[in-house]
Amino acid sequence: MTRRPILFIAAFSILAGSALPLLAQQITVKDQVKLMEEMKSQGKTGTAKKTKQVDARPANLGEIVITMIKGEGVETKSKPAEDGDWVVRNRCPETGNEEILVKSAKFPDRYGKPLGEADSRGYRPFQPKGSEMNYFIVPATMGGFSFTAPWGEKMIAKPGDAIVQIPSDPSDTYRIAAASFACTYEITKPAP
Repeated sequence: MTRRPILFIAAFSILAGSALPLLAQQITVKDQVKLMEEMKSQGKTGTAKKTKQVDARPANLGEIVITMIKGEGVETKSKPAEDGDWVVRNRCPETGNEEILVKSAKFPDRYGKPLGEADSRGYRPFQPKGSEMNYFIVPATMGGFSFTAPWGEKMIAKPGDAIVQIPSDPSDTYRIAAASFACTYEITKPAP
């Protein structure tokens, strides 16, 4: 039996005489990787790299980072931090300077050494190393959908958002909110 992603389900519930639309779209991690491959084969991907400076501090053991996007709410929630993990804060006032948790094994390759001293909260400035990532912009025709991010949490992608993928690890495929992508990434090869 072939498993196919559910591309669109619309259900309507009647509560106290009013209809509440419930939208649920699901693409599994495997299907998300397949979607990226399909977009590549159709020539709809480009490359980009994170270039805007960030602030980062060592995560507290067990800390859970909730990524909040200004105007959208919760984007995702991390697993509890392990020893050596980092909390990275983007410098994007338009998105609320959202924070993410970066695993200790990935942090040095992505951010290198600090550029300055820690502030009163322990954040130090870092310059992303800017490794190229594959990306595509979710088209309006695709609509929104949800999928499981590499760290195990549900993410919702909407038209205009970027889906990015680490070329050396295709399973590392996740969403960047449209405003965050515009603020923190430099496009090196535009997606058509």
